[in-house]
Amino acid sequence: MKKILLIEDSREILENTAEILSLAGYEVCTASDGKSGIESALSFLPDLIISDIMMPGLDGYGVLHLVQKHAELQDVPFIFLT
Repeated sequence: MKKILLIEDSREILENTAEILSLAGYEVCTASDGKSGIESALSFLPDLIISDIMMPGLDGYGVLHLVQKHAELQDVPFIFLT
């Protein structure tokens, strides 16, 4: 089963999108901000990362920048959801 990390600060969007992805057969890990998203990415090692851009603290661009610095994550496809 393919694993997707979903990073979104809006609870409603996070829950709805995670449910849709789960129903489509994906294993979904969620994070509500960029910092916890990076932590989740390093432990979950997803096949795809979907991230919001505008988030408090570490925004989506910061998440992408940090993901690209980790060898185990730099080849993971990254999609901005906004």
